[in-house]
Amino acid sequence: MTQADIKNLEKELWDAADELRGNSKLTAAEYKDPLLGLVLLRFAQNRYEDAKIQVERNLAINPRTGEKRAATKDDYAAAGAILLPEKAKYEYLVALPESEDIAEAINNAMKLIEAEYPDLAGILPKSYQEFDAKLLRDLVRVFNADAVRNAKGDVFGRIYEFFLMKFSMQGAGAQEGGEFFTPPSLVNLIIHFIQPNQGIIHDPACGSGGMFVQTAHFIKDHDPNRSVNEAITVYGTELKSNNAKLAKMNLAIHGIEGKILESNSFYTNPFHLTGKCDFVMANPPFNVDRVDAKNKFLTEDDRLPFGAPLTGKGTIGNGNYLWAQYFYSYLNETGRAGFVMASSATDAGNAEKLIRQKLIETGHVECIVSVGNNFFYTRSLPCHLWFYNKGKKPENKNKILMIDARKVFRKVTTTINDFSEEHMFGLTAIMNLFRGDPADHGMEHVTGSEVEGWFKEHFPKGQYQDVEGLCKVVDLEEVIAQDYSLTPGRYVGVNIELDMDFDYQGRIKMIHSELAELNNEANKLMSQIQSINL
Repeated sequence: MTQADIKNLEKELWDAADELRGNSKLTAAEYKDPLLGLVLLRFAQNRYEDAKIQVERNLAINPRTGEKRAATKDDYAAAGAILLPEKAKYEYLVALPESEDIAEAINNAMKLIEAEYPDLAGILPKSYQEFDAKLLRDLVRVFNADAVRNAKGDVFGRIYEFFLMKFSMQGAGAQEGGEFFTPPSLVNLIIHFIQPNQGIIHDPACGSGGMFVQTAHFIKDHDPNRSVNEAITVYGTELKSNNAKLAKMNLAIHGIEGKILESNSFYTNPFHLTGKCDFVMANPPFNVDRVDAKNKFLTEDDRLPFGAPLTGKGTIGNGNYLWAQYFYSYLNETGRAGFVMASSATDAGNAEKLIRQKLIETGHVECIVSVGNNFFYTRSLPCHLWFYNKGKKPENKNKILMIDARKVFRKVTTTINDFSEEHMFGLTAIMNLFRGDPADHGMEHVTGSEVEGWFKEHFPKGQYQDVEGLCKVVDLEEVIAQDYSLTPGRYVGVNIELDMDFDYQGRIKMIHSELAELNNEANKLMSQIQSINL
C-alpha cells in the first residue's frame, strides 16, 4: 500500500467514523477512546493473521508424535503479534447476530486481551455500553471493509496516529489540557535534529507516546530490516491517566516494547535515568505554576544541578526551568535532547536567568529554533524548540546555532500551520551543516529536487552560512552581550524582502497625497476652532 493509499484510507475511515459520531449524541471526547480501542482490535486481528503463517511454519515437530506443538503467546510475541482468544477476534465481533449484545461482546474482548497480556491491564476501553447498539455495529463494519482487512505492515499505526491528530484538532483532549498529542511537524523536527537511532530514549512528559512512535518510524525509514526493539529502549512518564493509557495503546499498536508509568515528573524520577539516556525528547506543559518548592523530593532532586528556580518568596513561579534541567540531567556523556518550550523561557529573568546562564556555560546548548503561531491544534501561541548535545565537536563547544523559523511554515488551514517536506529537509540540513555533517545526513531516503528546493534557495552553495533573518551561529561572547538571551530573533536580524511586483513608488505618492489632504482638513478645522468666541 503506497503512502497515497494510506492517506486515502485514513481519510475514508475518519470521515465514516466522524459521520457516525455526528449523528449521535456523543462528544468527540466521549468517542475518542472507544473508537481507538476498535482500531486496536482490528489491528490485532490483522497482525495475528499475518503472524499465524510465520508462527505455524516455524513450529517444531514433536519427534514422538510427528506433529507440531501448539503455538504459544511467546511464539506470537516473537512475530510481533498478540495471540487472540477466539472471542476477542474482530471477525467474531463482526459475525455476531443482531440478537447478541454487541457492546458487551466488545467489552469482553478487551477484558480477554488484558487477562492474557498484563502490560495492557486496565488500559483498554470497556465503556461500549454507552454507545447506541446500531452506532456500534455500524462502527465495527467501518473497520471491516476489504481495504482495512487486507491492510499490512504499519498501516494501522499510522491510522491510529491520524485519528489522534484529528481528535486533537477537534479539542477532544480539552479535559486533559490538550496535552495528549504533539503536532507531527514539531515531533519530526526534533527527531531529525537529534536523530535518535539507538540506546535509551526517555520522555518524562510523554502524552500519547508520539515521540516514541516517530522515533520508530525514523529507525525503519533508514533500515527497514532493523528491529526497533533491538535498537532502542523507551521509557515514558505521564501525569494524566488517560494520556498514559493512550501511550500504552499507541506502543502496542506499533509493536514497540517500552515502559510507560503514570507519575508526576516534578516529584518522582521513577526510572532512575539520570545520566543514562542517549536521547531525551518531550513537549512538557508550559508555565506550570503550582509546583511545591517545599516538596522533599524536589529539594533533594539530582536532576536539578543548577538549583530550583525560586522566587524571592521561596516559591517556584513556573516549572519551565525544572523541565529544562531534567532534560539536561537525563543525558549521558554524549546524549542529545530536543524539547518544546514556552517562548517566554528564552528571556526569563531572575533565578531562571541564572539557571539559563549556567546551562549555556556548560557548552552543551546546541541550537534554539523559534516556531511561529498556529502549529498547535488547540492553541495559537508560538514556541521554541531547544536542543542540547553533550557530544558536541570541540570546535562547536561554545557556539549555539540560532534559527528563526517564525516565517517558515506551510498554511494547512486558516488556523493551522506546519512544516512542508522542503522545510523539514532545509531546517535539518542547517543543523547538519553546523555540525560538520553532509546536508542530507539522516535524510538520505528523502533527497531530491522536490524536497531540496527551499534549502538550495537559501544555501545555493550547499554550505552553511549565516542568513539574515533566518540563522546565525553565535559564540559565548555574543550571548553574554545579549544578557544570556536564547531568543534567535535577537541574533539573526531581520530580512526585508521586497515584492518586485508591488508599485512602491506609486504607493508612496498616494500616501503623500492622502497626507496632504488630511493636513488641509486639519488646517480648516483649526481655523474654525480658533474663530469661535467664548
